Amino acid sequence: MNEEVKDAVVEETEVATAEAEVAEATEEKTEDTVAADEITNADEDELSPWYYFFSSGCGWCKKASPVVEELNSDGYDILMLDVAEPDNQKLETELFEEYNTRCGTPFFINADTGKSICGFREKDVLEKWLAGEDIPAPPRPTGPPPKVPFIGASKKEESTYTESMDKWIKDNDHMPDDWKKAQKSAKDLLNAPRPKSDPPRPPMGQDLGQATDAVLEKWGVDMGVWQEENKHLPNMQPTSNLVAQIKSRRDQLAGKVDAVNTVSPSVNNTQLNSMDARVQALEVKIDKLMSHFGVK
Repeated sequence: MNEEVKDAVVEETEVATAEAEVAEATEEKTEDTVAADEITNADEDELSPWYYFFSSGCGWCKKASPVVEELNSDGYDILMLDVAEPDNQKLETELFEEYNTRCGTPFFINADTGKSICGFREKDVLEKWLAGEDIPAPPRPTGPPPKVPFIGASKKEESTYTESMDKWIKDNDHMPDDWKKAQKSAKDLLNAPRPKSDPPRPPMGQDLGQATDAVLEKWGVDMGVWQEENKHLPNMQPTSNLVAQIKSRRDQLAGKVDAVNTVSPSVNNTQLNSMDARVQALEVKIDKLMSHFGVK
């Protein structure tokens, strides 16, 4: 074999080897990409779509939270989100806008489908929601009951109230039997202890967030005067306790505003919400694993 032929054979062999190496590298890269996509998709599949929004001062949430915890121990992954956290509050608002709904707390929603429940519901109803069923809103009263007249009201005022109360109960005949049984008659309410006047109202909403200690303490003094005039009423709390509770509420509101104002504009809240949801989902899974092995 002459030198030219030898050189051609060597060159062809080197090209074939290089092409094989490129093909092998491309195949490895493709496999890595597919594996990464599979991991990402697995993480997305594991992310729970079930959200439960609650607030610490909500009486119905105190009943709902143990039910949610019991459902999670049964194998569900319901993310428990406190609306006191600015990110959770923003996430809830985004879901309200996306699915054109509104609710206070407790609030349950499937973030993928928009199927939601507003208010407390029993475990069996929540299980139907988790199974994808539509849960109709519970029946609601036509409005608030008529106001009971103050003590010392005229017979005419009491008679008018009795007629209004009877009509209100009749208008709400669609309500469940347990609700009807819980309603007191106009006669019972008129025979119960009644105030002589309305109590002074403390600052509320935005006014509460801006109220000074002096303003709240002045309200406490006015409340003390009202309590003295209505000392025949049972179960009245000391005004010092009431003022302390309102101050605490004001400080909580101020803390929420500060937390929102201190969020950096460069932070991607959508990413934060997703990360927070994933962390909570992971915590639920860890709790289940620890419970399985008897670890407290």
